[in-house]
Amino acid sequence: MNCPVCKVECRNFGKHRNGLRRFRCTDCGKTYTEPHKKPFGDMKIPVDKAVFALTMILEGSSIRSTERVTGVHRDTIMRLLLVAGDTCERVMSKWVRNVPVTEVEADEVWSFIFKKEKQVQLEDDQSFGDAYVFVAIERNTKLVLNVAMGKRDQRTTNAFVEGVRDAIAPGRFQMTTDGFTPYKTAIPDTFGNRVDFAQLVKEYRATPEGERRYSPAEVVSVQVAIIAGNPDPKRISTSIVERSNLSIRMGLRRFTRLTNGFSKKWENHWAAVILWYTYYNFCRVHKTLRITPAMESGITDHVWGVREMLEAA
Repeated sequence: MNCPVCKVECRNFGKHRNGLRRFRCTDCGKTYTEPHKKPFGDMKIPVDKAVFALTMILEGSSIRSTERVTGVHRDTIMRLLLVAGDTCERVMSKWVRNVPVTEVEADEVWSFIFKKEKQVQLEDDQSFGDAYVFVAIERNTKLVLNVAMGKRDQRTTNAFVEGVRDAIAPGRFQMTTDGFTPYKTAIPDTFGNRVDFAQLVKEYRATPEGERRYSPAEVVSVQVAIIAGNPDPKRISTSIVERSNLSIRMGLRRFTRLTNGFSKKWENHWAAVILWYTYYNFCRVHKTLRITPAMESGITDHVWGVREMLEAA
């Protein structure tokens, strides 16, 4: 740090009681404290308490259970979530860039806003109903390359695939998706001849009479469709991205089925989603890798804490 008055470099002068470093000018003797980092903007809640509340949300707690444990009002927690979501968007955009990839898997996770799609009326908000989270993951490093949320249509698919293009380094790679039709045009149009693209199409048996609504469907057959290039048949798989879908359903309360913890607003849902996937990349140690996906990809050299993640934008 340089003295604003004398323009000379200051020397270290211990630490302030809040943990920030202090400096003293060797000419005029004035002391200064390093700039305060404010991961939550103008919110007055203590940073440690805010980080604890967000960590609870990331570990599957609901807003109200977080309120009961932390003593932070639910409205404050929601504002924290929105601020953190906006920060995490910038973190993903800044750090997940020019990533070398060899195998990419993509899939969509179903969720809903306020009410399920069949209950949506013409006069309702257009954001109500189905909200699909599109996820692309590098198979070997487990790094989430891009996340998009929207209706399960061509428009959202195009935006999602363009986001994947912006995140990865130039070069040829293999990509596998499920049988969702919009991928057939979005991926070849976006990547041209640099992608070997295949779809893994699963056929399910009809639900037997009387079987519970959320019982897992039985897979009858699996078909492989080569869409572009010359993909390696041994590497055509969506198992890693489907496993990450299980992780978010287990780790984020808004995705738990048959509860009242679902999102009521689009912006709150998106904030929770991007917060969780950023945490997945930079803070959550992957069991098989024994490090975070960001470390495996060479983006970071240590496991980030939630506070460090929010200060990295």
